[in-house]
This record gives sequence, structure tokens and C-alpha cells, in this order.
Amino acid sequence: MEAEKWGRRIRAYRKLKGYTQEGLAKKLGMSVSILGEIERGNRMPDAKLIAKIADFLNVELEELTPQ
Repeated sequence: MEAEKWGRRIRAYRKLKGYTQEGLAKKLGMSVSILGEIERGNRMPDAKLIAKIADFLNVELEELTPQ
């Protein structure tokens, strides 16, 4: 359940910032399939990856954190 919330938040901010899954995955140095799994809630991102995503998308960590 928690992974789904993270995934939805990450996907929403990715789209808001105008990135495709492929574009964001490339910038983060990860595979598109792993990013897709995270966004679908099938994989929980670790704290380091969450911080990297927040930094790259130029959003505060708290904005990505599920409520």
C-alpha cells in the first residue's frame, strides 16, 4: 500500500514537470522498467532514490512524501 502511494506521487510530479518515464529513468541512471514498477506500486523506492528523484524534479522531499 505504501509503495502505491509513493508511486502515484512520483508519477504525478514526473508528469507535472514534463518528463516521460524514459526521460526521467535516463536522467536518474536507472532502467525504465524499474521506474515503471515504482510508479505502479510494485516496488518501494529506497530513501536514497527518493531523495535523488526529489532533487532532480526540483521538489521538496515532503512534496513527494505520501500523506
